[in-house]
Amino acid sequence: MQTTLGSKVTFDGVGLHSGAPVRMVVNPAPAGHGYVFCRTDITDRDPLIVARWDTVTPSKLCTLIENQDGVSVSTIEHIMAALSGLGINNALIEIDGPEVPILDGSSAPFVRAMRRVGIQRQVAPLRAIRILKPIEVGEGEARARLEPADDFEIDFAIDFTDAAIGRQEKHLNMANGTFVRELMDSRTFCRQADVDYMQSHGLALGGTYENAVVVDGDKVLSPGGLRHQDEAVRHKMLDAMGDLALAGGPIIGRYVGNRSGHAMTNKLLRALFADPTAWTWEICSPAQAHSLPGAGVARRVAVAAR
Repeated sequence: MQTTLGSKVTFDGVGLHSGAPVRMVVNPAPAGHGYVFCRTDITDRDPLIVARWDTVTPSKLCTLIENQDGVSVSTIEHIMAALSGLGINNALIEIDGPEVPILDGSSAPFVRAMRRVGIQRQVAPLRAIRILKPIEVGEGEARARLEPADDFEIDFAIDFTDAAIGRQEKHLNMANGTFVRELMDSRTFCRQADVDYMQSHGLALGGTYENAVVVDGDKVLSPGGLRHQDEAVRHKMLDAMGDLALAGGPIIGRYVGNRSGHAMTNKLLRALFADPTAWTWEICSPAQAHSLPGAGVARRVAVAAR
């Protein structure tokens, strides 16, 4: 069955790149609604933006979606990962600015707040996207691939010259709450030199050592150090989870990323949906739904015909 939130949750913070204060309210939504953002500060144009692979527009360092009237919301990947990781299929996300609040740089604050209000089952079947054959895209050393699998899995590898990160690899089967246990608290990361460059060009104005892991060579500059020794690759997996949530439904298949990022994952989804022989819709049986992200990780409230 499809799901939504038990009640609305509110988040106040600042945008990572803009540094501007923002309030975001994640609301329950009817079955079949999917993920939709509403810019509550926009009154002269259509404020609604569907969070889907074909509304993504090129943007540096984050995922940005935009409607036909030019209304956009950026840095959506962490809230999208939280919704997907909890198995929430339908949500209306109201926001009074152009950028999602960064909070602590991970998905954990979103997940914890949404778990407190619970997840509501809806009287509508859940459809998933089954990967039927491998699809791969690449640019330079970066590669992203979707291939058939019985569950939803993520393989990721990164390689940075900074010794504090270095080369990291991880494989996870995302069934039954893996996102909550393994990925949700891993923060965005960058090098100090990148921070200096971005801020000199009007970016990362809301970034701090508290909402990002900042490294310089073999040093971790953020107070308290790392939450996981391999926090960097875990965060790249979190980002991939959020970007794949824009597919339009849960994915049954394996995502393989090698030095991949937001743009590459979106390029992969575009390649997937351009080939109708590479995927199919599948109505999930109870057993199949139990193996998808989110199963069993949050309190369920009464079934509602929504």
